[in-house]
Amino acid sequence: MKQPKDYIIFPLDVPSVKTAKQYVEMLSELVGMFKVGLELYIRSGPEIIDFIKASGSARVFLDLKLHDIPATVERAMESISDLGVAFATVHCGETKRMLEAAVKGSRGRVGVLGVTVLTSVLKEDIHAAGFKKEFSSDMSRLVAKRAAMAKEAGCTGIVCSGLEVKMIKESFGQDFVVVTPGIRPGWDDLGKDDQQRVTTPARAIENRSDYLVIGRPIRDAKDPKAAAVLIADEIAAVLTQNHTRR
Repeated sequence: MKQPKDYIIFPLDVPSVKTAKQYVEMLSELVGMFKVGLELYIRSGPEIIDFIKASGSARVFLDLKLHDIPATVERAMESISDLGVAFATVHCGETKRMLEAAVKGSRGRVGVLGVTVLTSVLKEDIHAAGFKKEFSSDMSRLVAKRAAMAKEAGCTGIVCSGLEVKMIKESFGQDFVVVTPGIRPGWDDLGKDDQQRVTTPARAIENRSDYLVIGRPIRDAKDPKAAAVLIADEIAAVLTQNHTRR
């Protein structure tokens, strides 16, 4: 059964493998997954994935955001499928064929997640990139369009901000996995970094997000372990409340 801590993905967005390993040792029993992104993977390669798997029960979310021609993406995902990670990301991008290639390359051994719109992106950025006004004026439409593309391609789910989770779940079903970055607890300052479209753990869980990427509020806390426990308690309270309502 999924525990409150299992909803938490801690991103290892740190400058060295040594620091990453320190956080893994510190938090491996307090979070459900560790996110390995481009910066760390370029430095460590599969070594950090093996370290995480050997350190406890936490799983690995490999967030490389693949984006290339379909044949290259398929081969890259084939290699990822040998690493024993839970999820891997690919940009929804311009064509469903790339997403289909990622799913094919996964061989059913890793959940493919389509990245819809980064949480650092604002509507002004969408407009400047040349998108139609219907998308720049309401980014949820672009998220929905890309989610539909990911669903049709056979992806396990998507990555989107907490602002779109409820809409995605209502449109594509509860089994379509949603990973939500840009999570900031109520006791944290929501305006300190480059994340723009943010929400709280409680709100994201109320909207049925499956996993929450929570970095800075844990990493920069005086006591990261205590911060992780506090967030898990917030998630537990919402899960209990939701269960009572049913």
